[in-house]
Amino acid sequence: MRITELLDLRSISLDAVPASKQEALDMAVALMAKSGKIRDEEAYRREVYLREEESTTGVGGGIAIPHGKCDAVIRPGLAAMVIPNGVDFDSLDGEPVHLIFLIAAPNTKDNVHLDVLSKLSVLLMDEQFSEKLRRAKTAEEFLRIVDEADAEKPDIDEQLAAQTMEEKEKKSFRILAVTSCPTGIAHTYMAAEGIEKAAKKAGCFVKVETRGSGGAKNVLTETEIQEADCIIVAADAEVPMDRFHGKRLIECPVSDGIGKADQLVERAMNGEVPVYQSGNLNVGKTRKSSGGGAHKVYTQLMNGVSHMLPFVVGGGILIALAFLIDGFSVDIHSLSDEMRANFGTITPTAAALKGIGNTAFGFMLPVLAGFIAMSIGDRPALAVGFVGGMIASQGKSGFLGALLAGFIAGYLIVFLRKVFGKLPQSIEKIAPVLLYPLFGLLIMGLLMNYVIEPPIGALNTALNTGLTNMSGSSKVLLGMIVGGMMSIDMGGPFNKAAYVFGTASIAAGNYDIMASVMIGGMVPPCAIALATLLFKQKFTKEERESGPVNFIMGLAFITEGAIPFAASDPLHVLPSCIVGAAAAGALSMAFGCTLMAPHGGIFVFPVVEHALMYLVALVIGTIIGAVLLGLLKKKVEE
Repeated sequence: MRITELLDLRSISLDAVPASKQEALDMAVALMAKSGKIRDEEAYRREVYLREEESTTGVGGGIAIPHGKCDAVIRPGLAAMVIPNGVDFDSLDGEPVHLIFLIAAPNTKDNVHLDVLSKLSVLLMDEQFSEKLRRAKTAEEFLRIVDEADAEKPDIDEQLAAQTMEEKEKKSFRILAVTSCPTGIAHTYMAAEGIEKAAKKAGCFVKVETRGSGGAKNVLTETEIQEADCIIVAADAEVPMDRFHGKRLIECPVSDGIGKADQLVERAMNGEVPVYQSGNLNVGKTRKSSGGGAHKVYTQLMNGVSHMLPFVVGGGILIALAFLIDGFSVDIHSLSDEMRANFGTITPTAAALKGIGNTAFGFMLPVLAGFIAMSIGDRPALAVGFVGGMIASQGKSGFLGALLAGFIAGYLIVFLRKVFGKLPQSIEKIAPVLLYPLFGLLIMGLLMNYVIEPPIGALNTALNTGLTNMSGSSKVLLGMIVGGMMSIDMGGPFNKAAYVFGTASIAAGNYDIMASVMIGGMVPPCAIALATLLFKQKFTKEERESGPVNFIMGLAFITEGAIPFAASDPLHVLPSCIVGAAAAGALSMAFGCTLMAPHGGIFVFPVVEHALMYLVALVIGTIIGAVLLGLLKKKVEE
């Protein structure tokens, strides 16, 4: 198949003038629709935007290769757009994009088009080829330039496998590489091309394994791995890592293989590369560039948080909908105290939604602990972490207990691996399915029940008691305290203690405390989202892209959306969010706002007394937090 078989004259524009990245993507999608290769333009557009949220497809050098793979695609296709004046596309190199190739890939077993698309991706790394395309006067000339380049250049996998044994023997330094991206269409092969070029320029032997949508190609052999001087894994998707045990290895995002290949090769050759130890790093997680101990802890924590968030988001919104349905269906003021305590389950529909939501929430802490553990001790640690998280969930230690359980479980497996590493090989093989789970679960259970639960549970109880004792003194001060507590650890023991206190106050007939609690939990993500829009120079490209999503999470009362930002810069993010949340909680109490629903965010605003002033308190708290964050944070250098 030729590249031009995927590119229709109707889907080529040579004089586009989009004002923004979003407009550029919309125009490219419209071009694709003209070719008749997609049946549902909106469904395809959603997939393109979802891919863009993972990481920018602006690969640098004025090129962007957005793509979408879904059932809305009838047959594989390309759309091309030349932007003479360029457009800001959040590219890896920060430069404007002048040439966009949009890819449409169907969800079919027939992946013949993937080789074609990967070849196009590699062709675009040739500056002369890209420049010719930008200067094309007609769509026909554009197609001809593509076709001629397609005929001249070999397929990427043929190119990568072209080095002979003779070449291998001539070159003293040997580099192996693996490239992989989530969709496996473009970035995988562009990174492979980049690393190959850089290695050859440095006079090294190089072999690159590509793990694209069509499967692994040019697979590294055991002998090649043993003979290699250094291995580069440029991947944002799962890569089998156990085979590299004991080898010098560089892990980095796939984008580094495209834009920083020279630096990667230079680093490989200077010898200052750590030796990879199988089991001490997570095999399947998305990889970022390595850092110190703090960075390692952060990535381990985020592995747990990223897997936990779907349960929190989905479950939280379902619970909120349950409260909303009950709010519209019954007059809560006419209910007895006993019935009010059941708010959210009064009508059958609400009860069904809340049941599903509660089930999702029940997985939150075990999943958090399990995947933190897996990021440290690989798959054997998953079960141990799950059990530790479940014990914390059912006990009194809650979120903090689950957090500790995740790290303990991971390093427990690392310890057991060393202990059992001296066993005979025949017995060592059964360790992952027998010895690790048996001893891991036993030790984890004993530690959680007798070491972790008592002090952490006591801490939560003490916090609850302290809040209860001061409820009769100053309402505004109480609102400030519980609002601020919701932001101290964003789902941790302080947050949960304030939340439990708020829900308990509902049963006691004190509805103003819950209002302060919920608004305090809504402010942090909203403040961060606003700050990423107002102070763009203070946030990384990834943070700017993910920041606005926090508006949705904040309005749905999902404080945990702010955790990644807080974890990366706690000294600036946490104080800003605490002040904003405390101000909102105090204002809510001062305005006399009450809330009879223990969850739901904006979805339960209809049951808030003085709802307008409640919204005012939320806006003021969000602005305070955002402005303070913008003042405290330093400018980032990208």
